[in-house]
Amino acid sequence: MNIADISRMAGVSRAAVSRYFNNGYISEEKREAIRRVVEETGYRPSVQAQTLRTKKTRMIGVIVPKVASESIGKVVEGILSVLNKSGYQALLAVTQNDPQKELEYLSAFHGKQVDGVILSGTVFTPEHKRMLKNSSVPVVIAGQYLAGQCAVYHDDYHATYDLTRVFLGKGRRKLGYIGAIPQDKAVGAERYRGFCDAVRDGGHPEFAANCVTADFSVASGHEKAGELLAKCKDLDGVVCATDSMAVGAVQYLREQGIRVPEQILVAGQGDYEMARVMGPPLVTVHYYYEKCGEVAVQMLMDLLGHREGAMKEVKLGYYIVDPMQV
Repeated sequence: MNIADISRMAGVSRAAVSRYFNNGYISEEKREAIRRVVEETGYRPSVQAQTLRTKKTRMIGVIVPKVASESIGKVVEGILSVLNKSGYQALLAVTQNDPQKELEYLSAFHGKQVDGVILSGTVFTPEHKRMLKNSSVPVVIAGQYLAGQCAVYHDDYHATYDLTRVFLGKGRRKLGYIGAIPQDKAVGAERYRGFCDAVRDGGHPEFAANCVTADFSVASGHEKAGELLAKCKDLDGVVCATDSMAVGAVQYLREQGIRVPEQILVAGQGDYEMARVMGPPLVTVHYYYEKCGEVAVQMLMDLLGHREGAMKEVKLGYYIVDPMQV
């Protein structure tokens, strides 16, 4: 079977069949006629032949740090919801939080294995920046801002600033912070900067020192909560960079017989499912992770289509989720 056979059986031109398989415009009548023939015959076009002819793979590389993450899962869902309607397939690469693996995948994709890349990275080394600048395919960064690169990212700074102000507004008098590594500009640096500026503007700049660094897990949140309380006595509020850290912190506090939120109010960020099922639910921040994935694909499609006015960067909003105000 080839395109000529399909066109003859469907009663349409070979150009119409070609447009059908390349998601071009044809009338619904012709599309339905071709679809029936394809379904009856089980015909599948040669991917290799299409790639040689069009110089397009119809594949998008998606690089993520891990899959066991609700936020990353939502970003990927957003990416797939748009890709699946666009005639593209995703080639998912998981780095297990290893920046070197990101470089390896970027190098592989740089060799025209894909038409474009969506990178959900955390740490951008000089080598990352060099490789992104010299990439032979367009790259869109999801979840981080990097000057000079196309990016969709969150307003991490103002979200954490507003979250901290909620604590101060509730009369909490001594706050602590469980954060991420500062090399992670979004979750690590920007969220901590928001906390520091909020306590400074609230008249308590000394709270900025009440800080420990955790990784992105419940176990680490549990461990670092103990470290924070040993370092800072009489805390009545703990702001965390993620919901996972916050859930671990709550577990530790309750094991110590500390009432949450009566004695110590704890907040996370991300609005994960685990934050909602806590008793009571956590104060948290809702970020538009799925929308981040959707916009990243739309931006990449604009770049691939060389469309005028293609977006270079988009900063998404957020809102505070405070169950005690419901």
